[in-house]
Amino acid sequence: MGIGDRFARQGIAQLDAILQAERHGVHITPVWNKSHREHAIVGSRPEDVRAEADAAVAARGWRRPYFVDADHIRLATVDVFVAASDFFTLDVADAIGHPADADDLAAFVRRHERLVGRLEIPGIDRPLAMSEEMIRSTAAAFLRAVHEAGAIHRRVVALKGTDDFVTEVSMDETDRPQTPGELLFILAAIADEGIPARTIATRFSGRFNKGVDYVGDVGRFAREFEDDLAVIAFAIREFALPEDLKLSVHSGSDKFSIYGPIRRALVKFDAGVHLKTAGTTWLEELIGLATAGGDGLAITKEVYRNALGRFDELCGPYASVIDIDRSELPSAEAVAAWDEEAFASALRHDPACPAYNPNVRQLLHVAYKIAAEMGSRYLHALEKHAAVVAQNVTENLFERHIRRVFLEG
Repeated sequence: MGIGDRFARQGIAQLDAILQAERHGVHITPVWNKSHREHAIVGSRPEDVRAEADAAVAARGWRRPYFVDADHIRLATVDVFVAASDFFTLDVADAIGHPADADDLAAFVRRHERLVGRLEIPGIDRPLAMSEEMIRSTAAAFLRAVHEAGAIHRRVVALKGTDDFVTEVSMDETDRPQTPGELLFILAAIADEGIPARTIATRFSGRFNKGVDYVGDVGRFAREFEDDLAVIAFAIREFALPEDLKLSVHSGSDKFSIYGPIRRALVKFDAGVHLKTAGTTWLEELIGLATAGGDGLAITKEVYRNALGRFDELCGPYASVIDIDRSELPSAEAVAAWDEEAFASALRHDPACPAYNPNVRQLLHVAYKIAAEMGSRYLHALEKHAAVVAQNVTENLFERHIRRVFLEG
C-alpha cells in the first residue's frame, strides 16, 4: 500500500493503520512514496522520506518488510532518489506511442509469434484472438516505453551496485485501457528487457481523480481488473516474470465504489495488489487541524482562501486527474464563517454527509504547495495538534481504505 506523506509527519499514524490490519490477519507492506514534483513543491528530499519511514518502523517495532518509493521517476530525475529508495516506480508515459526502432519491432514479433492464434488464458472466459498484426501494433505503441523503463532500471542498478529493490513499471497514462492481449505483450517486452517488475500500473476505464471516488462503469472496471489479473498470472509462467508480480492502482485513494470488485477479484485469483493512497494523508491533516479549532482552523481557512485565488496555478499540473466545478466552490468569505465541524464535514470523504463537497476536496488536494509556503507555521501546527491529526490519518487509512479493500464482504 502506497502511503505517501507530503510533509513527512504522519509515518507512525500511517503505520498504526497497517498494524490494525495485522491484528485482523491482513498483512500489508507499507510503501512510503513521494514524487520528484512533490519534493520540488514542498522543498524536501528523498532522504526525508527514508528518515520518516525508518523512524516510524523503529517506534512501532515493525518487523515485516517496508519500502521507500521513488515515485514516478524518469531517467532525468532518478539519480537523487537512488541512495534513499528501495522501490522505484518507472514513469515512461512520455515514451508511450513513440515508434520503436524497426529492427527491434521486427525482432519482438519474431520472438513471440508462437502466441499467434486463439489463446486460452485461465480466468478469461473467452479465447484471445492473437494475430501478428496485433503483436506488431502493441509493440509499436509500447516497446519504446519499455526500453525507456529498462534504461532507468539499469541506471538504478549501476548506481546501487545491486538489483535488490522493487521495480514498478507505470503504463497507466494512456488514452484508453490496454486490452488483455496488449497487456500480455507489454509484459513480454518487460521480460525481454530484463526488468524484474514486481508491480505494473495499467490503464483502466473511467476517471481516477485525486482524493475522490471512481467515476465510471464499475462493472466494466471489474472485468478489466479481473482480466489484468488473469493475464499477469499467465505471463508470470509464460515469460518467467517474478512470481509476486502485482497489479498497481494509481490514484487509488478513496475509490470506494471499486474496492468491493477489487477485493473479490483478489480472492478469486489469489492475487496481491499495490494500491496507492498517498494524497489522502495531506487531506486528513487538514481535517485534523480544522477539527482542532483555533489556530488549526485558521490555517485551513487560509489554505482554502489562497487556493481559490491561485486556482489555475495549483490545478494546472493536475488537470488530467481532477474535475472541479468552480461554481460549487464556496467563497472565501463563506468559508471564513465556518466552524470546525462545517469545514471538516465539507472536506471529509463521506458521501452520505450532505455537507461533503468533492470540489472543495479536490481543490485542497492540490493545494499543499500553500501549506509548504507557510513553512514552520504549518509544521508547528501539525506538532501542536499531533494527536487529533494522527487519529484522523489512522482512522481514514484503516476504516475507509484497508477495511473496505481487504476485510469487508
